[in-house]
Amino acid sequence: MKLALFLVPPMVVLVFLLIRAEFALRKKQIYLLKPLCTVLVILMAALSLLEPTHNPTYTWGVLLGLLFSFGGDVLLMFQDDPRYFRLGLVSFLIAQVVYALVFGLLGRFSSRDLLTTALLAAAGLGLFLLMAPNLGQMRIPVLVYIVVISLMVSRAVSTAASPLFTAAQAWLVAAGALLFYVSDGILALNRFWKAWPYHRISLAFYYAGQALIALAASYFVVA
Repeated sequence: MKLALFLVPPMVVLVFLLIRAEFALRKKQIYLLKPLCTVLVILMAALSLLEPTHNPTYTWGVLLGLLFSFGGDVLLMFQDDPRYFRLGLVSFLIAQVVYALVFGLLGRFSSRDLLTTALLAAAGLGLFLLMAPNLGQMRIPVLVYIVVISLMVSRAVSTAASPLFTAAQAWLVAAGALLFYVSDGILALNRFWKAWPYHRISLAFYYAGQALIALAASYFVVA
Protein backbone atom coordinates (compact mmCIF):
# COMPACT_ATOMS: atom_id res chain seq x y z
CA MET A 1 0.00 0.00 0.00
CA LYS A 2 1.36 3.43 -0.94
CA LEU A 3 2.40 5.55 2.05
CA ALA A 4 0.49 8.57 0.75
CA LEU A 5 -2.79 6.68 1.07
CA PHE A 6 -2.47 6.67 4.86
CA LEU A 7 -3.03 10.44 4.79
CA VAL A 8 -6.38 10.13 3.01
CA PRO A 9 -8.55 9.34 6.12
CA PRO A 10 -7.23 12.26 8.22
CA MET A 11 -7.54 14.46 5.13
CA VAL A 12 -11.22 13.58 4.76
CA VAL A 13 -11.86 14.36 8.43
CA LEU A 14 -10.03 17.70 8.30
CA VAL A 15 -11.81 18.83 5.14
CA PHE A 16 -15.15 17.92 6.70
CA LEU A 17 -14.26 19.96 9.80
CA LEU A 18 -13.10 22.84 7.61
CA ILE A 19 -16.34 22.93 5.62
CA ARG A 20 -18.33 22.80 8.86
CA ALA A 21 -16.27 25.69 10.25
CA GLU A 22 -16.83 27.67 7.03
CA PHE A 23 -20.60 27.28 7.25
CA ALA A 24 -20.52 28.22 10.93
CA LEU A 25 -18.18 31.19 10.21
CA ARG A 26 -15.73 30.04 12.87
CA LYS A 27 -12.72 32.01 11.70
CA LYS A 28 -10.21 30.70 14.22
CA GLN A 29 -10.93 27.13 13.14
CA ILE A 30 -10.73 28.12 9.47
CA TYR A 31 -7.35 29.80 9.97
CA LEU A 32 -6.05 26.56 11.50
CA LEU A 33 -7.76 23.93 9.37
CA LYS A 34 -7.37 25.39 5.88
CA PRO A 35 -3.55 25.61 5.88
CA LEU A 36 -3.40 22.25 7.65
CA CYS A 37 -5.44 20.58 4.89
CA THR A 38 -3.07 21.94 2.24
CA VAL A 39 -0.04 20.81 4.25
CA LEU A 40 -1.46 17.27 4.24
CA VAL A 41 -1.76 17.38 0.45
CA ILE A 42 1.84 18.59 0.23
CA LEU A 43 2.88 15.63 2.39
CA MET A 44 0.95 13.28 0.07
CA ALA A 45 3.03 14.47 -2.86
CA ALA A 46 6.28 14.51 -0.87
CA LEU A 47 5.85 10.89 0.21
CA SER A 48 6.18 9.86 -3.44
CA LEU A 49 9.90 10.68 -3.09
CA LEU A 50 10.17 7.48 -1.04
CA GLU A 51 8.81 5.42 -3.95
CA PRO A 52 11.64 3.86 -6.00
CA THR A 53 9.92 4.66 -9.31
CA HIS A 54 8.85 8.23 -8.58
CA ASN A 55 9.19 10.74 -11.39
CA PRO A 56 11.21 13.76 -10.11
CA THR A 57 9.75 16.15 -12.68
CA TYR A 58 6.20 15.30 -11.65
CA THR A 59 6.82 15.23 -7.90
CA TRP A 60 8.84 18.43 -7.65
CA GLY A 61 6.58 20.21 -10.11
CA VAL A 62 3.47 19.27 -8.16
CA LEU A 63 5.14 20.27 -4.90
CA LEU A 64 5.94 23.67 -6.36
CA GLY A 65 2.35 24.07 -7.53
CA LEU A 66 1.10 23.06 -4.09
CA LEU A 67 3.33 25.64 -2.40
CA PHE A 68 1.77 28.39 -4.51
CA SER A 69 -1.64 26.87 -3.76
CA PHE A 70 -0.80 27.09 -0.07
CA GLY A 71 -0.06 30.78 -0.52
CA GLY A 72 -3.37 31.22 -2.35
CA ASP A 73 -5.26 29.37 0.37
CA VAL A 74 -3.84 31.63 3.08
CA LEU A 75 -4.46 34.84 1.13
CA LEU A 76 -8.03 33.93 0.22
CA MET A 77 -8.90 33.46 3.87
CA PHE A 78 -8.88 37.29 3.85
CA GLN A 79 -10.53 37.76 0.46
CA ASP A 80 -12.92 40.42 1.75
CA ASP A 81 -9.94 42.72 1.24
CA PRO A 82 -9.59 43.18 -2.57
CA ARG A 83 -5.78 43.27 -2.27
CA TYR A 84 -5.62 39.84 -0.69
CA PHE A 85 -8.12 38.50 -3.21
CA ARG A 86 -5.95 39.69 -6.12
CA LEU A 87 -2.78 38.29 -4.53
CA GLY A 88 -4.54 34.99 -3.89
CA LEU A 89 -5.67 34.90 -7.51
CA VAL A 90 -2.09 35.50 -8.68
CA SER A 91 -0.77 32.78 -6.39
CA PHE A 92 -3.28 30.25 -7.73
CA LEU A 93 -2.60 31.43 -11.28
CA ILE A 94 1.08 30.60 -10.83
CA ALA A 95 0.10 27.20 -9.38
CA GLN A 96 -2.01 26.52 -12.48
CA VAL A 97 0.88 27.52 -14.77
CA VAL A 98 3.22 25.16 -12.90
CA TYR A 99 0.74 22.29 -13.16
CA ALA A 100 0.17 22.98 -16.85
CA LEU A 101 3.93 22.92 -17.50
CA VAL A 102 4.42 19.67 -15.58
CA PHE A 103 1.49 17.91 -17.28
CA GLY A 104 2.56 19.32 -20.63
CA LEU A 105 6.15 18.13 -20.27
CA LEU A 106 5.13 14.60 -19.31
CA GLY A 107 1.94 14.30 -21.35
CA ARG A 108 1.52 13.76 -25.07
CA PHE A 109 -0.59 15.56 -27.66
CA SER A 110 -3.24 13.41 -29.29
CA SER A 111 -6.42 13.74 -31.33
CA ARG A 112 -8.50 13.90 -28.13
CA ASP A 113 -6.89 17.29 -27.42
CA LEU A 114 -9.17 18.83 -30.04
CA LEU A 115 -12.29 17.65 -28.23
CA THR A 116 -10.92 18.58 -24.81
CA THR A 117 -9.96 22.06 -26.00
CA ALA A 118 -13.38 22.62 -27.60
CA LEU A 119 -15.24 21.56 -24.44
CA LEU A 120 -13.06 23.67 -22.17
CA ALA A 121 -13.33 26.68 -24.48
CA ALA A 122 -17.13 26.40 -24.42
CA ALA A 123 -17.22 26.02 -20.63
CA GLY A 124 -14.78 28.89 -20.10
CA LEU A 125 -16.68 31.20 -22.44
CA GLY A 126 -19.93 30.36 -20.69
CA LEU A 127 -18.44 31.14 -17.28
CA PHE A 128 -16.96 34.40 -18.50
CA LEU A 129 -20.19 35.60 -20.11
CA LEU A 130 -22.13 34.91 -16.91
CA MET A 131 -19.66 36.87 -14.80
CA ALA A 132 -18.73 39.64 -17.27
CA PRO A 133 -21.35 42.21 -16.18
CA ASN A 134 -20.00 42.17 -12.61
CA LEU A 135 -16.26 41.85 -13.21
CA GLY A 136 -15.31 45.51 -13.58
CA GLN A 137 -11.52 45.88 -13.30
CA MET A 138 -11.22 42.14 -12.75
CA ARG A 139 -12.36 41.36 -16.31
CA ILE A 140 -8.87 40.77 -17.74
CA PRO A 141 -7.41 38.94 -14.68
CA VAL A 142 -10.40 36.59 -14.54
CA LEU A 143 -10.24 35.95 -18.30
CA VAL A 144 -6.53 35.13 -18.03
CA TYR A 145 -7.23 32.81 -15.11
CA ILE A 146 -9.95 30.98 -17.06
CA VAL A 147 -7.58 30.49 -20.01
CA VAL A 148 -4.75 29.22 -17.80
CA ILE A 149 -6.85 26.80 -15.73
CA SER A 150 -8.43 25.49 -18.96
CA LEU A 151 -4.94 24.91 -20.34
CA MET A 152 -4.00 23.10 -17.14
CA VAL A 153 -6.98 20.76 -17.44
CA SER A 154 -6.29 20.05 -21.10
CA ARG A 155 -2.66 19.16 -20.32
CA ALA A 156 -3.84 16.95 -17.44
CA VAL A 157 -6.02 15.03 -19.89
CA SER A 158 -3.01 14.69 -22.21
CA THR A 159 -1.32 12.41 -19.67
CA ALA A 160 -3.65 9.64 -20.88
CA ALA A 161 -1.66 9.52 -24.15
CA SER A 162 1.73 9.41 -22.44
CA PRO A 163 3.61 6.12 -21.92
CA LEU A 164 4.92 7.51 -18.64
CA PHE A 165 1.48 7.25 -17.00
CA THR A 166 -0.63 4.18 -16.34
CA ALA A 167 -4.29 4.46 -17.32
CA ALA A 168 -5.38 4.66 -13.67
CA GLN A 169 -2.75 7.26 -12.89
CA ALA A 170 -3.78 9.41 -15.87
CA TRP A 171 -7.35 9.25 -14.61
CA LEU A 172 -6.18 10.49 -11.20
CA VAL A 173 -4.46 13.46 -12.80
CA ALA A 174 -7.32 14.33 -15.16
CA ALA A 175 -10.01 13.92 -12.49
CA GLY A 176 -7.95 15.98 -10.03
CA ALA A 177 -7.53 18.82 -12.52
CA LEU A 178 -11.23 18.77 -13.40
CA LEU A 179 -12.28 18.87 -9.73
CA PHE A 180 -9.94 21.84 -9.25
CA TYR A 181 -11.66 23.53 -12.22
CA VAL A 182 -15.12 22.87 -10.78
CA SER A 183 -14.06 24.25 -7.39
CA ASP A 184 -12.75 27.49 -8.90
CA GLY A 185 -15.85 27.75 -11.09
CA ILE A 186 -18.14 27.59 -8.05
CA LEU A 187 -16.14 30.26 -6.22
CA ALA A 188 -16.00 32.55 -9.26
CA LEU A 189 -19.72 32.29 -9.97
CA ASN A 190 -20.53 32.92 -6.32
CA ARG A 191 -18.40 36.06 -6.26
CA PHE A 192 -19.10 37.52 -9.70
CA TRP A 193 -22.50 36.14 -10.75
CA LYS A 194 -24.95 35.05 -8.07
CA ALA A 195 -24.27 34.48 -4.39
CA TRP A 196 -24.88 30.86 -3.42
CA PRO A 197 -25.19 30.06 0.30
CA TYR A 198 -23.63 26.62 -0.20
CA HIS A 199 -20.57 27.75 -2.17
CA ARG A 200 -18.27 26.54 0.59
CA ILE A 201 -18.87 23.00 -0.65
CA SER A 202 -16.31 23.95 -3.31
CA LEU A 203 -13.67 23.08 -0.71
CA ALA A 204 -14.58 19.39 -1.07
CA PHE A 205 -13.94 19.59 -4.84
CA TYR A 206 -10.75 21.60 -4.33
CA TYR A 207 -9.08 19.31 -1.81
CA ALA A 208 -10.23 16.16 -3.61
CA GLY A 209 -8.70 17.51 -6.81
CA GLN A 210 -5.42 18.50 -5.20
CA ALA A 211 -5.22 15.16 -3.38
CA LEU A 212 -5.72 13.15 -6.59
CA ILE A 213 -2.98 15.11 -8.35
CA ALA A 214 -0.69 14.57 -5.35
CA LEU A 215 -1.49 10.85 -5.02
CA ALA A 216 -0.72 10.26 -8.70
CA ALA A 217 2.93 11.03 -7.89
CA SER A 218 3.22 7.70 -6.05
CA TYR A 219 2.00 5.54 -8.92
CA PHE A 220 4.69 5.80 -11.58
CA VAL A 221 5.89 2.37 -12.64
CA VAL A 222 9.08 3.56 -14.34
CA ALA A 223 11.53 6.15 -13.08
